[in-house]
Amino acid sequence: MRDPLVTTPLRLRPPGPGDEAEFRAAHCTMAAEDFPFGLFYDLRMAWTDYLGTVLPPGRVRSAFLVAEVAGAIVGRSSVRFELNEFLAHEGGHIGYCVLPEHRRRGHATEILRQSLAIARAGGVERALITCDDNNVGSATVIERCGGVLESVVTPPDGAAPFRRYWIG
Repeated sequence: MRDPLVTTPLRLRPPGPGDEAEFRAAHCTMAAEDFPFGLFYDLRMAWTDYLGTVLPPGRVRSAFLVAEVAGAIVGRSSVRFELNEFLAHEGGHIGYCVLPEHRRRGHATEILRQSLAIARAGGVERALITCDDNNVGSATVIERCGGVLESVVTPPDGAAPFRRYWIG
């Protein structure tokens, strides 16, 4: 029997009122990997407050979207339409993740492809995408989507090296 998640199209959409339980679970799952799922999300906040969150000062115009397949949240994307100093160096235009139980099914590639289309529609001509140097899966996804490696950066604070790719 075929896995329905493999054949059902992936859709990026804003989180909504009915997503709280699934979103919280995804947030906790990714926290175990030390990766933020819900940007600016705190488990103690009311879900309606999170959905109504206004962009904090100093943040750039962006779109935060969950990736859904067959009614299930499988990952997320954050598309930044401009870069501040941190994003221009390390964060990039697009950040994405796929929940562990949904990996190795092509979801990351589709999330990045759709995110690139959203970024272009929002005025981004060349997108900076970064990933940890040891994240072979993410590097492969970025390269599959047209990413050209610019550099591998080792932060002076001793943090893990990361790769900087450009997609034109």
